[in-house]
Amino acid sequence: MSSIGKIALFIDGSNLYATSKALGFDIDYRRLLGEFQNRGTLLRAFYYTTVVEDQEYSSIRPLIDWLDYNGYTVVTKLKEFFDATAGRRKLKGSINVDLAVSAMELAGHVDQIVLFSGDGDFRSLVEALQRRGVRVTVVSTLSTQPPMIADDLRRQADVFIDLAELKPQVGRDPAERPGTREMRQSPQFLPRGAINRDDRVE
Repeated sequence: MSSIGKIALFIDGSNLYATSKALGFDIDYRRLLGEFQNRGTLLRAFYYTTVVEDQEYSSIRPLIDWLDYNGYTVVTKLKEFFDATAGRRKLKGSINVDLAVSAMELAGHVDQIVLFSGDGDFRSLVEALQRRGVRVTVVSTLSTQPPMIADDLRRQADVFIDLAELKPQVGRDPAERPGTREMRQSPQFLPRGAINRDDRVE
């Protein structure tokens, strides 16, 4: 496959997890990086997730740590608030704004952004990135009932990739989950501050 220039990945963690689970496989995040490194110059891979600071946070912590050590920029939101009308604590947190701001900041430095999400709220972000000359690929699935991707997001994308088609490259059977002692081997990315220092990335 020929190179398609500079790429950044933006992963809506909970959305991608739900999509892969619906398709019956786990994401192998090391292989996912490798797949897109083969397609161009991968500048950044962002992973966004919102979790409650309790059992759910404890269960996702090993994945977050692994991603952080293995080339991903992890952005987590731990958010609870007290609802006075209901008299109890509730979760309130969305990664959508954080993801959109980072994508717009990076738009001038990349040729393509790959968005792993089926959330229709991202349609306006995709449109804004396209106006800045960035090609946007959206990864989700139409292979479930109902589909995991919002129709207007799929139509807005320059390219739509069904996650089911990526399974041979980035999938892993849930029974083959790795142990906790994975090799910590970071891919070669630009230093994290490089994009902020220069107007363009070489």
